[in-house]
Amino acid sequence: MARHYEFGLDTFGDVTLGADGEPLAQAQVLRNVVAEAELADRLGLDFFGVGEHHRHEFAISAPEVVLAAIAGRTERIHLGSAVTVLSSDDPVRVYQRFATLDGLSGGRAEVILGRGSFIESFPLFGYELSQYQDLFEEKLNLFAALLPQEPVTWEGKLRAPLTDQLVYPRVEHGRLKTWVGVGGSPESVVRAAHYGLPLVLAIIGGSPARFAPLAELYRKALAQFGHEPQPIAVHSPGIIADTDDEALDTLWPHYEIIMNRIGRERGWGAVTREHFEGEASPHGALYAGSPETVAQKIAAALRALGAGRFDLKYSNGTLPHEAMMRSIELYATRVVPRVRELLAESEPEPEPASEPADAASAG
Repeated sequence: MARHYEFGLDTFGDVTLGADGEPLAQAQVLRNVVAEAELADRLGLDFFGVGEHHRHEFAISAPEVVLAAIAGRTERIHLGSAVTVLSSDDPVRVYQRFATLDGLSGGRAEVILGRGSFIESFPLFGYELSQYQDLFEEKLNLFAALLPQEPVTWEGKLRAPLTDQLVYPRVEHGRLKTWVGVGGSPESVVRAAHYGLPLVLAIIGGSPARFAPLAELYRKALAQFGHEPQPIAVHSPGIIADTDDEALDTLWPHYEIIMNRIGRERGWGAVTREHFEGEASPHGALYAGSPETVAQKIAAALRALGAGRFDLKYSNGTLPHEAMMRSIELYATRVVPRVRELLAESEPEPEPASEPADAASAG
């Protein structure tokens, strides 16, 4: 039997440029994100994720509110965060918000929990960066305790304890689907395995194949902790256009702006076109090109990692809404079917059914 694969989209609600070349209002960006999700649903994609940020380049700071709006305009696509910054939020409130979303959407909610690669939420909500690691570990511990939907008695160092506490609303169809998003540290991978939670590998630079040891570590750790195998997903940026050159030329000026802006904050050197094209090569983490180019690259990444889901981060800096809509269309109608073909070709042939002894000896 062929393996089941899923294909999704992620966005941070990047503030994009309008037809006049000026940045759109964040309110308009939010409305555009809903339209992008509606298109993804109509075209049969499996998942739509929105990230949480608290800075001017991104319009989405309240993922659950955006997802609730999308839930009312879609029918089948699963909806989740990409990611929820659990370190600077309260696990009980996060759980309640996504349980609410799950009820409103008819069981389509997912949450991806992470520490986040930006730190603006820590001072905004009164958390100390010196507790960056401890906050996430403790809050993930509490969140995991909520998933069975049984009375919780819990105590930590950084939050008030709970005693025999039930949390509402209850998820109607079983457990809330909960992933842990990681950026590449072995400790984070083992932590996800410890709780038996599915893993999202955020691969935003370098060869996806270099994450294969982490995927294997995760599978081994799950077994050592006594958990059943869990899915692995990949999150990476990209754009699809009719040709490779069109995709690269369309994306480059927007990619350059956002990477250099973030780079100045983090002490990186200026990004070059050479580096950009290297990331778009078969050995980089940028899925930019024609449908065939991107499909070949996605299939290779899923095979290398043994992953079952790929989420394309289709919004990239100031890339306009119209280019993203075209990219979503090509992803759903041409890339995903081609990836499925490529993966089916590489599936091992099923063993022939053994012939019954009496039939084998007959005639």
